[in-house]
Amino acid sequence: MGASRIEQLIEDIYEFIESCRMQPLSSTKVIVPKDELYDLLDELRLRTPDEIKSYQKIIAKRDSIIADAEKKAEQILAGTRQRANDLLNEHEIMQQAYYEANEIIMQASQEAERIINKANEEANQIRTGLLVYSNDILNELEKIVANAYEASVEKYNSFINELQNNLDIIRHNKQELMQQLYPENTPTQENPGESYQEEENFSEAES
Repeated sequence: MGASRIEQLIEDIYEFIESCRMQPLSSTKVIVPKDELYDLLDELRLRTPDEIKSYQKIIAKRDSIIADAEKKAEQILAGTRQRANDLLNEHEIMQQAYYEANEIIMQASQEAERIINKANEEANQIRTGLLVYSNDILNELEKIVANAYEASVEKYNSFINELQNNLDIIRHNKQELMQQLYPENTPTQENPGESYQEEENFSEAES
């Protein structure tokens, strides 16, 4: 960017003063042509508002650019912050979901273990109850069978004894009958076996 007109006029004024003659007996004062100096100052005064307006426009434009850049930067920063918050929230949500999932799994595992333990306990109780019940039934059956056995043995022995008594009566009656039919064959005391042999022969003849 080139030098502004005001800067050029200031430079011209500086050179103009440098070109003026020194005042006699002085090293710092010069003799300045008033009209030429006024001309330069008048032009500087005329140029100053335009330059100031131009600078103001530039400054305003710069401020607008800066404001726009700051706005965009703020928007980008806000978006970044929002995204960061969203990611943080998502992370927190995931962490919470993970925690809740673990809690659910742990509770489900505990509940399953409790149910299994309860089922095993109930199964053991049922098994024990069945064993006790079965033992009671077997004890009752044992008593019934033992009583039936004893009763059967007693009845069988009684039946055998009755048969034996009847057989003895029959044999006695047969002996008496043989004595009446064959008195001459009545067995003597010296030979009791004859009666038994004759009884057998008589039984065979009848059959």
